[in-house]
Amino acid sequence: MPLPADRAALDLIDAHLEALWGGTDLPFQQGSIRLAAGGEGELARWALAQLQSLPREPNGSFVRQVGDLLAEFRSRRCPWNAAALRLLDDTYTFVATGPRRYEGWAQDVLAVLHRTVPDPRGWIRLDWDRTNTARHTVPAYPFDPPDASVLPSRLYPLEAEAAVAALAVMAEEWQSESAPVRYRQDRDVALADARTLLGRYGPAARYWTNATTAASNPAPDFLAAGLQGTESHSFLTSEYLHGLDLFEDLGLIAVTDDEVGVFWSIGAY
Repeated sequence: MPLPADRAALDLIDAHLEALWGGTDLPFQQGSIRLAAGGEGELARWALAQLQSLPREPNGSFVRQVGDLLAEFRSRRCPWNAAALRLLDDTYTFVATGPRRYEGWAQDVLAVLHRTVPDPRGWIRLDWDRTNTARHTVPAYPFDPPDASVLPSRLYPLEAEAAVAALAVMAEEWQSESAPVRYRQDRDVALADARTLLGRYGPAARYWTNATTAASNPAPDFLAAGLQGTESHSFLTSEYLHGLDLFEDLGLIAVTDDEVGVFWSIGAY
């Protein structure tokens, strides 16, 4: 039976583009998708037409163009995706949301870090290491999080506006950052994107961070400190894999009755 041009169809196109971008050409039958008029049907039609127009040779150029198409497709799917890509796609970050299944939300956070649960809404994840073979050694790589019984003790509560600032500074680099967010011309855009991302979780969301500055103050000025001025309890593995040292991190966790959102900035060299 043909698939309707709904989330399932868009997910199918997303998976196909991602496979092409990664160098794998999975079988894909365009005729299996019924393109409804307007809305998601138009997005599906646009993406398939764009893909069909891309020359397959040279292969390197094709793969790069598919990557650009995938980013544009994901941005068009919803404003949340677009904000995530604008704010955090150029830095080493981890962005993922999972369902809330346990009264003790630490177990839900661990499920997200181990990539064992999907995004409940099918929205974008940013995860450089999802297919990294380092995960054969450290399953949650680049993380080595504490057990659920210990995890909350490594975190501190944050007020909502401090959470926005913590997320915004994840657009910075840990080393050699020439333009901290507080000095950028698009500072307000970065903060607006951070609010869009956290707005997903609603006004009743609760926030936690591993930043030690929040131990005595639930509203630290992350924007003034920037990444380089922020210390934290590390959730990263100490394993040296593939010639990469992981040395600093800043995490933000959003918790609601239905979802847990995990945002992490990772320093490496």
